[in-house]
Amino acid sequence: MLKIIFTGLLLWTSAASAVTLAQLQQRFASQPVIRANFVQTRTISGMKQPLVSHGNLLIAQQQGLWWHQSTPFVMTLLLDDKRMVQTLNNQPPQIVTSDSNPQMFQFNHLLRALFQADEKVLKENFTLDFQDKGNNRWTLGLIPKAAPLNKIFNRIDLAGSEFLEQINLDDKQGDKTQIQLSNTRIQPPQLSDEERTRFAGP
Repeated sequence: MLKIIFTGLLLWTSAASAVTLAQLQQRFASQPVIRANFVQTRTISGMKQPLVSHGNLLIAQQQGLWWHQSTPFVMTLLLDDKRMVQTLNNQPPQIVTSDSNPQMFQFNHLLRALFQADEKVLKENFTLDFQDKGNNRWTLGLIPKAAPLNKIFNRIDLAGSEFLEQINLDDKQGDKTQIQLSNTRIQPPQLSDEERTRFAGP
């Protein structure tokens, strides 16, 4: 679950000429809404075949994260500042609030800072390796140095050009997850009426 939240909240855009985290952060601040498709491939220790899932996500700075997995089964995750709502195969939603699980929302607070490419918070919680690869491409390696992330991940690697395109997660259980992002859209910069209903939730 935390992996899904994390991968979802890490999506941001970067300028083609961005060479510093400060420029990434500035670029993100100008993009209030991000939409993208994803293909997630999980290689789990002890399993011969990877698990592959497809779906789409929506991130709005004011509302939060909406993550919708369409295959191999339907799962929707809504995360905002006060609650996390998971709906699996149209079953009754499972709701976690900031009051019932404050540790989860401490984690969420950190992830929102990551999503905003907050350079100060990143440096406090990760050892960073940001590289300009030329031809408008960049990579960012993150090695956690603080709880709760250092209890979950060995490292996280991001790569992209105009937009974030790939996320690689290496976790403490020996599992690896790759998220390929495509068809990233930042227009229109406001939510449609239908998109707003996604954040209404139960």
